[in-house]
Amino acid sequence: MAQVILENISKSFGTVQAVKDFNLTVEDKEFAILVGPSGCGKSTALRMVAGLEEPTTGIIYIGDRAVTDLPPKDRDIAMVFQEYALYPHMSVYKNMAFGLKLRKFPKNEIGQRVREASEILGIGELLERKPKQLSGGQRQRVAVGRAIVRKPAVFLFDEPLSNLDAKLRVQMRAELSKLHDRLQTTIIYVTHDQVEAMTMGTKIVVMKDGLIHQIGSPLGVYNFPVNQFVAGFIGSPVMNFIPCHILSKDGRLFIDAEAFQLPIPEKKAPYYKSLAGSEAIFGIRPNDIYDRLYSPEHLKGNAIHTIVDVIEPLGSEIHLNVTAGKHSLVAMVDTQTMVRMHQEIELAVDLNKMHLFEKDPPNLRVKTES
Repeated sequence: MAQVILENISKSFGTVQAVKDFNLTVEDKEFAILVGPSGCGKSTALRMVAGLEEPTTGIIYIGDRAVTDLPPKDRDIAMVFQEYALYPHMSVYKNMAFGLKLRKFPKNEIGQRVREASEILGIGELLERKPKQLSGGQRQRVAVGRAIVRKPAVFLFDEPLSNLDAKLRVQMRAELSKLHDRLQTTIIYVTHDQVEAMTMGTKIVVMKDGLIHQIGSPLGVYNFPVNQFVAGFIGSPVMNFIPCHILSKDGRLFIDAEAFQLPIPEKKAPYYKSLAGSEAIFGIRPNDIYDRLYSPEHLKGNAIHTIVDVIEPLGSEIHLNVTAGKHSLVAMVDTQTMVRMHQEIELAVDLNKMHLFEKDPPNLRVKTES
């Protein structure tokens, strides 16, 4: 296995700069996920590692080798694409063995590698079938198996689960995580799905407009987003953002959003005192907003009056789309909550989980951790 380093990478297509000033180190055996909206440059970055695109500037290292000018076959990588790209006229066995056969591996070794990979992926009984006889999940396993038999230094995945249905995506996420644990290999994985990023990665790289906005662990990025974009992209449902004024009154700080005022916790006040008298953006996640009737006792004083616009019962929880004055919010409330459309409801906010972001772009989060 190997470390991957992208150093000062940029990529332009004519006048369009798809990737800008990209610097990333993926450690040996790490599961790194490039995540961001469509068009952010994540797949272009992956294709440059694979050698399918040539960087406009910068250097790429795999292990101790600079591979920027090497063709894909000499980079010791294996790539799994969004489309399975299986040969329809070949059996599963032949699809998995094809790359090794081209490289003139001995027949016995090819057979051993294919059997090992099929055992890992649970597709041993499918080796004689053709791709048209397989389900989407089985075809995806074959595509992954074709990469495994190569025993590369680095695995590259380009949105491999996007063609699967929701239930199968959940299953395959778990399978890929187990595969990483078993193979102890370096993986770089591209997705636009922040749930995949949170559940699978050991490192998340959040991108937008060709730039890296934040690199960190899944929980680190979730709990301490660097700016409003990252805070809104990571987490489902997305974080609520409300323009507000930071009010200083009687020695305390308050969030003044016209429709409601909320006291800023004393432990956070020292970090926010420089914002007193100025405008900011108040951020709170839906899972930190409660039906006041069923909220922890210490939160009942942090109440806001809202009107219910949409009710989404999900079994284990209820999502409420509500309005407070001119502001729209989403709250994840207890299933005991009895409320109807257009009714008023009091919601309690856990302000210990709040964030404040600067009003002006790039809307940086005001840090509250030492």
